[in-house]
Amino acid sequence: MNLVVGLGNPGRQYENTPHNAGFRVIDELARRLNESLRESSRLEARVVKADLEGRRMVLAQPLTYMNNSGAAVAAILRCNGIAPSDMIVVLDDADLAAGSLRIRKKGGSGGHRGLKSILDTIGTDEFIRVRVGIGRDPERENLVSHVLKPLSGEAKDVVDQAVVRAADAVTCILRDGADAAMNRFNS
Repeated sequence: MNLVVGLGNPGRQYENTPHNAGFRVIDELARRLNESLRESSRLEARVVKADLEGRRMVLAQPLTYMNNSGAAVAAILRCNGIAPSDMIVVLDDADLAAGSLRIRKKGGSGGHRGLKSILDTIGTDEFIRVRVGIGRDPERENLVSHVLKPLSGEAKDVVDQAVVRAADAVTCILRDGADAAMNRFNS
């Protein structure tokens, strides 16, 4: 069984922000699989068990807020008996051009606090990550205001397309492995 976890912040005020790209990818995967995420107070996450061509997985969105994602991820892994090496984490990345994707099999946080929380909590970097490029707003020096400001116009269209491609990338990872997905989707 695999865990596919998308990082983001709960609440309507964060729904259409760049920082919630991971949540949006999970929503897209659930939609494709005709599944609905359900809130679990015990796991501090929205989760659903799903099946992709015979491959069982848990789709999850931690509700602990971005910077504390590790607590929910650790609970989901433990509750479902999933090894960290069978996890895919989907997250936003302001250091990647808006709309681009980067898949890696392991590595550091790259300054992303949600990913750092996961790394610190589970104690390993041996899991796949799918980074969705959100770019940086050249008119904003403050990264926090950029990632938490709702998207609109062309920027929204670019991230919307990246979310769909990221869902395709996760599907490719599950079907064909990380190497095939990296060759196909890394930009």
